[in-house]
Order: sequence, then structure tokens, then C-alpha cells
Amino acid sequence: MKPKIVIIGGGVIGCAVARELSAFSADILLLERAVDVAEGASKANSGLVHAGFHAAPGTQKAMFNVQGGRMFEALCKQLGVPYRRNGAMVLAFNKQQLDILHELLEQGKANGVDGLEIIGREQVLAFEEHTNPTVEAALFAKSAAVTSPYELTYALADHANVNGVGFQLNTEVYSIEQCEKCFRVDTNKGSMISDIVINCAGTGAGRLHNQISDRKVNIVSRKGEYYLLDHDNRPMFSHTMFQTPTGMGKGVLITPTVHDGLILGPTALDIDDDADVSTTVDALKTIREITSITWPQESLKTVVTTFAGIRAHETGGDFIVGAVDGAEGAYEAIGIESPGLSSAPAIGLYIADRIAEDFHLHRKPKRIPPPARPKSFADMTVKEKRHAYRQDPAYGSVVCRCEQITEAEVRAAIRRPVGATTVDGVKRRTRAGMGRCQGGFCSPRVMEILSEELGIVLNQVTKSGGSSRMLSNRIEDAFLEMDGKHE
Repeated sequence: MKPKIVIIGGGVIGCAVARELSAFSADILLLERAVDVAEGASKANSGLVHAGFHAAPGTQKAMFNVQGGRMFEALCKQLGVPYRRNGAMVLAFNKQQLDILHELLEQGKANGVDGLEIIGREQVLAFEEHTNPTVEAALFAKSAAVTSPYELTYALADHANVNGVGFQLNTEVYSIEQCEKCFRVDTNKGSMISDIVINCAGTGAGRLHNQISDRKVNIVSRKGEYYLLDHDNRPMFSHTMFQTPTGMGKGVLITPTVHDGLILGPTALDIDDDADVSTTVDALKTIREITSITWPQESLKTVVTTFAGIRAHETGGDFIVGAVDGAEGAYEAIGIESPGLSSAPAIGLYIADRIAEDFHLHRKPKRIPPPARPKSFADMTVKEKRHAYRQDPAYGSVVCRCEQITEAEVRAAIRRPVGATTVDGVKRRTRAGMGRCQGGFCSPRVMEILSEELGIVLNQVTKSGGSSRMLSNRIEDAFLEMDGKHE
């Protein structure tokens, strides 16, 4: 009999676990409280694939970061996800910071990180001419890279789904209760019984863990705010530029994105509300002040947007990955903050292999390959665009002018195995609405296509699920209501 497995959490970790488990014969269901996967930390982070020198040797952070980083390029190629090995530098501007660079170098070597070296001012400025010329030195990591965290999460979910993993969205898990050789999982949509439960619930993971384990944990919601600059011009930096780390994390950085934007941030503030992704004047001012140390001629004239993400910090300081103490059949990946994205492939593989061994799961003789990801219209040659149009005339209708996204791509995003159901879901799968006008031009057409594809009336289309409806009512209905009041 196939064991029933419930995965709680549809971020990059939960979807990585789901994809790896889909190689085995089991009845697997992923539960996500939001309207879509990648709605938590996985949609709002720096997109970095860290080299692995920041984490202390012997920690799970160090082990999974290095292992995951080595898996990343091949995984992204297989899934059709953007990936760029751009390298990273940690800058030192004084003797004390230079000492920290040497500590990070030795730490990286102990973690097994290849391609680390300390370079001097001349080499730093040769690599990145806009760097503050008072820089003394930098720790240079050749293996560091950037990716698109939400695109990776969507691709992992799609591959898991075509191989039999079910996805139940808008489903919040209230509690887990250990029964005899099974678990009762209570949600806002009722209860279910599972042989195996896997807790990848991000900021909510600590609460669920403490319901079934005597080893208590404490998860703190840590908010980080960012600037995103437009990609109209070549980014001022091609490498990821760190300053020396602080007690609250790796510090504020400057990094290019895989789509040629530039990110500045994040801040680090512990908060009580894990849904508070507002940005603040004070935090954004802090980013400007700190990043100006790296980039004295810093210009925010091309800022497209600001955003915030919430990371799950466990007060012990390390990841907690594996079997849950005192709860046979329960597994977890909690306290997954940075370098969680870098670690995701390795964490997914580790948990799946551990469960397969513990429960003697049988590997499927054949797994369906990942769904093909067509080349974006914006990146096509003229010849490729003509061919795409002949295959599907919807490629001839440009929905998003800023990013050159076509109707064909919007419809494909909705029709994916785990497809978009909201305006934001379309935006992150296609980039329609991510350009300079931030959806001012394309949102109405995206809404119309969602309405058509999902079979819902236009005023039921939401930005991000729940009550975030884009339209309150039809103009015709508003006039009828006004006429009724004047009678």
C-alpha cells in the first residue's frame, strides 16, 4: 500500500521536497495556506546562490549550502530556470573588516568551498569600477550565482505535479496531532489522516513543530526590505557585492538579478506579524545609507519598486532538517532563512532519501521529465518570433510592453500544471507587470485573460488571492445602483 504523505508549505523548500519524493511510489499531497506556491519568503529574497563561506563549519547551514550550490546549475538547466554564475565579493574598508575577510576565507575552506581568494583594491576596481575607491580588499567567491527564486519554485512544483503530487492551495494547517502510527492534520478545509507529515511551513513551522515534539523551537519573523532598479540600462554591478556581515545576517548588499535588474537590500528587523510585507521610509533610508558605502555614486533614479520579504529565523541560529524528535513519521525543514534558497536542492534530496529509506519506498521505474519552458518572446530572435507566431498567433499580441510579454505567454502561465490564478501569479511566471510601469498598462488585459481561462467573471479576479479583488464591480451595476438610490 502506498503511504500517504502530507507536505506543509509550498515555498522553494516544500516544492523541492515534493519534486524529490515524486520519484517514489507514494500518495503525496502538498498543502499551502496561500493562493499560490512561492507566496512567502520564496517570492521576496535576493535570489542568491551563495558560495557557502558565511555559515559556521559543522552547521546544517554550511553543509546544505555547499551541497545545494553544487547542484544548482544542473537543476536550473533541467527545469528551464534562469541561472547565472556571476561571482560575489565581500568588501573590507578597514583593518578590522580585513581580519573578518580572512576569517570568512578560512571558514569557507573548512566548508569545502572552492574558488575563494582575497583580492586587493586594484583588482576589485578592475572587476567593478563603480565600487568605492577607498576599498582595501575583498573576499572573492567565483562560485556564487544568482537565480530567480519564484521561477525555480514554480518549476519544482510543476515537475512534482506531473509526477503525481497533489497541490491543495488556500489551505492553512491549524494543527498536527500524532495518533497511533499516523498523524491527524487539521486545516481550514477539514481534517485528514497521513502516515508521514513533512513540516516546511516557513514562519509557521515552529508552532506546528512544538505541537508534536518535546524539543521546542522558537521561530522569529525577520523582515527584509529591498529596492529594485530597472534593467533599461546595464546594471552598475555584475557581481554580488557584500559588506562584512553583522549579527543579524549577511548585511545589506547590491546584486544584479538574472533579468538584469539591480537589487539593494535587505534590512533585518524582527517583527511579530509574519504577514507584514510593508516597506518603510526608515528601512529604505537605511539601505541607501549603507549601500552608498559600496557605491558612492549610487543613483535611485531607475527604481522600479520596493518590496519586503519575511524570513524564518530560528533563535538557535541553524537550520533544523530531518526527522522530528519524538514523533516517528514526522520530518521537517524549519528555520530556513538565508542560505535557504541555495540549500533547497540538497534539503529536498536529503528529506526524500531519508523518508524513502525509513519507509522502504519504491522508486518509480520512470519519471516524467519536467515540462518544457519555451524561450521568452523578449529573448527570441526575429526568426524565432516569426516561427512562434506561425505556431500560435497569440504571440502576435503583446500584453506587457515594458517586458515584451505576449498573450501566448500569459495563457501558458495559467495553463501550467500548477498554474497562475491571480494577477501576481501571472506576473511572477511571465514578468508581465514587472517593468517600469508596474502593470499600469498590462493589468487590464491580464485580468481579462485570467477571467477567460479560469471561467470566472472579471470582478472575481484578484491580485494575490483572498479579498484582493482588482475590481469592485461593473460600471453598469454601479449605474443601476445609483439609479435605484434616486428613485
